[in-house]
Amino acid sequence: MAATVCGMKEELWSNLRATRDAFVWKLEGLGEYDLRRPMTPTGTNLLGVMKHVAAEEYGYLGEVFGRPAPEKLACFIDGSVWEGADMWAAPDESAEYIMGFYRRACAHADETIGTLELDAVGSVPWWNEGERETTLGAILVMMVSETARHVGHVDIVRELIDGMAGGQRNATALPDTDDWDWGEWVGRLETAARTAAGR
Repeated sequence: MAATVCGMKEELWSNLRATRDAFVWKLEGLGEYDLRRPMTPTGTNLLGVMKHVAAEEYGYLGEVFGRPAPEKLACFIDGSVWEGADMWAAPDESAEYIMGFYRRACAHADETIGTLELDAVGSVPWWNEGERETTLGAILVMMVSETARHVGHVDIVRELIDGMAGGQRNATALPDTDDWDWGEWVGRLETAARTAAGR
């Protein structure tokens, strides 16, 4: 049984690391403006998403298990996090700083994961009273899901910025091949949508 539990921890941890890696390379190769400009009606932007998930790494895989972060974002110090300040990068928060903060948060989280067993108990102070107790296993499942969800956001935002799409690290813009016409493809989908809506 211990081997199965150990295997589950390694599987979850491996999935989290792979998703984090995808997160990082999805932001590579862009300048300060493209990394932080709002790309959806609600302002979703690449650095803001990374900043938010970094804070979650430090919180859920640090503070929850008695390992507070050795550093804090300014928005947590001044309380502006409750006004959405963890979802965008201020002008004085460079891409280098936010990406470094994310890497350090992940390293801190990895120390927690490496030290504890899946059934290790933690407490989430920002959850409702009476519902705060959790385990490393539950938090790992949550963080794999949460990180993957945000990487999906980042994937779409990156495609909107420069056309880079897909799941390969060295991906460039959408493939321009002789046998695939993206304009025709999108047109076909639009026609199908309009036809379905008109039924």
